[in-house]
Amino acid sequence: MKTRQIQATKGHSGGFSMVEVLVTLIIILVGLLGIAGLQARAQISELESYQRAQALILMSDLVDRLNINRSTVSCFAITTNTTTGTPFMGTAGSGHMSAPSCTASTTEYNDQAVETLDLLDDMLEGSAESLGGSNVGAMIGARACINYDASTELSGQPGTGLFTIIVTWQGMADLFAPVNMNCAVGLYGTEAKRRAVSTTVRMANLF
Repeated sequence: MKTRQIQATKGHSGGFSMVEVLVTLIIILVGLLGIAGLQARAQISELESYQRAQALILMSDLVDRLNINRSTVSCFAITTNTTTGTPFMGTAGSGHMSAPSCTASTTEYNDQAVETLDLLDDMLEGSAESLGGSNVGAMIGARACINYDASTELSGQPGTGLFTIIVTWQGMADLFAPVNMNCAVGLYGTEAKRRAVSTTVRMANLF
């Protein structure tokens, strides 16, 4: 009788240990899947943050170049449709600006403005860095709009209105559509994937 009781107890104990091992493995598996998902989200967040930083750098560069080309700044107001945000510079698409031209100042300054517009277009297309023959020096689908609002001009001072600069790119996931920042609208799949940053600049009349 004692021998049978011992054997039965051992068998019962062994079975219970196997269930514990299986439960432990399931818990570990769920935890690992959670960590993998968290890592994927962290990578997406890191890329989103990197792209926003790049966009802010490009926007700052655009502001600097408008100030440098003060005598031909009117040639930089390429975006005339503020509803669709066209024309724009950067990644190709419906509404991309045509070959730039400028007649606002002397031949030398006009040529400089055209060269600057071409350079900005190339920068937004990622020409600053290449990998495997592809331009990767900018955000995904990077584009920029520059609009001039004549209604904001200071009294009796033409050309002192506000320039609005908007830089857009494609995000990795749907968030929300940018408000009052229309640039390259409808070119990013869904508006919830279109990211945008903007600033306004007023050129002072120094004469």
